[in-house]
Amino acid sequence: MKTPREILLERHRAAVPQLDAIRREILDAKFRRRNLVATLWGELILPSRRVWSGLAAAWLLILVVNFAERDPAPAGKLSAAPAMISLGEQQRLLNEYFADRTPAADADREKTFSPKPRTEKF
Repeated sequence: MKTPREILLERHRAAVPQLDAIRREILDAKFRRRNLVATLWGELILPSRRVWSGLAAAWLLILVVNFAERDPAPAGKLSAAPAMISLGEQQRLLNEYFADRTPAADADREKTFSPKPRTEKF
């Protein structure tokens, strides 16, 4: 009597050459990609190492100057976080922010002009 393993191996024995072909295709593609990277490295980077090094040094210099030119925040002028100010101060700020700034109704109304009667006759 055959074991289940032997039955499965016999059934799938025909697929072994196809699987080997697929495996070879995948490995060839991977090897070609690795060759492509090596070729690009060899043709683009290695011949111009001095140029790439100079560009890297220039960028580093730019970064150093950029960080050196930054103005540090003045220590005395830092604003306190809203959680750090007192409740009364928070209430005052809220009242100031949400205060009604609409002009009064009297200021909106235009004064009507009614002409006075003329006393002169033509």
